[in-house]
Amino acid sequence: MIISSGKEEIFSFARPIGIGLIETAINLTHICLLDRPNSLIFIGSAGSYNPNKHKIFDIITTSSASQIEISFLKKESYTPIEQIITASVSQETIVNSSNYITTNKIAALAFDKLGIEIENMEFYSIMKVAKEFNIPVKGIFVITNYCDKNAHEEYIKNIKKAKQLLIDYLKTKGYIK
Repeated sequence: MIISSGKEEIFSFARPIGIGLIETAINLTHICLLDRPNSLIFIGSAGSYNPNKHKIFDIITTSSASQIEISFLKKESYTPIEQIITASVSQETIVNSSNYITTNKIAALAFDKLGIEIENMEFYSIMKVAKEFNIPVKGIFVITNYCDKNAHEEYIKNIKKAKQLLIDYLKTKGYIK
């Protein structure tokens, strides 16, 4: 089953499940309980923490996600939850998820120093639900912006082309016709 967040990222072949950590967790759990998929492919946009590693319109495939907040980087918080989930044994790009978009370049580079290279609001909760239901999962992301003060404007400017690049990639890989 191919899933996406929704709003700006709706595709005719993907089931939209909501924006952010909470909506996606609720809606994907509902799907898994009523119509359990054999596997999940989440497609969407992502921001790059380090412009030297991932450029606008790069496509990244991964099965690793984290949920680390900026306050943790500043040593102003802690969490008892599992911070990184991976469904793969290989070294992959880690996608950080939060209900907030990083707009601070220094924070973005701090995430990168931790080995976390891109950000997408939903992927951690998707990984968590897939793990709970023992469903194979991966994410396919296209970089739409850098995580800096221009993040939102870059996203708006690039999302249309990014969606087409995702569609072309999925066709090339045989996920859709």
